[in-house]
Amino acid sequence: MPVKMISWNVNGIRACVKKGFMDYFKDVDADVFCIQESKLQEGQIDLNLPGYHQYWNYAQKKGYSGTALFSKKEPISVSYGLGIEEHDNEGRVITAEYEDYYVVTCYTPNSKTELERLDYRMVWDDAFRNHLLALDEKKPVLFCGDLNVAHNEIDLKNPKTNRRSAGFTDEERGKMTELLGVGFIDTFRYLYPDAEGAYSWWAYIGKARDRKAG
Repeated sequence: MPVKMISWNVNGIRACVKKGFMDYFKDVDADVFCIQESKLQEGQIDLNLPGYHQYWNYAQKKGYSGTALFSKKEPISVSYGLGIEEHDNEGRVITAEYEDYYVVTCYTPNSKTELERLDYRMVWDDAFRNHLLALDEKKPVLFCGDLNVAHNEIDLKNPKTNRRSAGFTDEERGKMTELLGVGFIDTFRYLYPDAEGAYSWWAYIGKARDRKAG
C-alpha cells in the first residue's frame, strides 16, 4: 500500500501556523508529515492534529533549528538525534521505525555565510551517513528533510556565482555524492533527471522566489 510522505522546512512552525499551515496539512492528508526548523521549545505550541502521533526534537538553543514528525500510524519505536553528544543538542534528527522500513527526518547544519561551520558540517555529514547505513543494515530507509545542499549545477539558478556559497561548496556537494554512492537515491532526480527551475528554497532578498531564482 502506498505511503504518502511530506517534508517541509517551515522556518518557524508558530509563524507558519498563522499563515495557513493547518489548512495545507489537512488538504495533503499525508501518512507521515515531517517538518524542519520548528524553532521552538517544548510547550510553546499545541498542534491539534487528530489521528496523528506527534514526535518533536527540540534544540537546546531557544528559537533555533528543531524537527518534528507526525504519523498516522504509531511507529514501533522513535529515536532522537544520532546518539553522538556533539551532534544532538540542536534537535536535527528524528528516526521512526515501522514494520517494513525506517523514516528519518533531518535538518542538516548550514555552513553559514562565511563558511564558519563548514568543518563541522563535514563531520556531521559523515555521522549522518553512518546513521543511515546502520539503519539500512536492518531494513530499508526513507529519509527526508532539509539537507542544505545543491548537489549539481542544475539544482540552483546561478551556479557560477555561488561556487563557494554555503550549500554549494565542493566539500558539501562531495558529501552528497558520497551519500548517493553508498546506495541512497535522490528520488526527485531519479524521476526528473533533467528538470530545471525546480527549486525548494529561495533567498529572502531580491524577490528571489518571484524571479524563480532558487
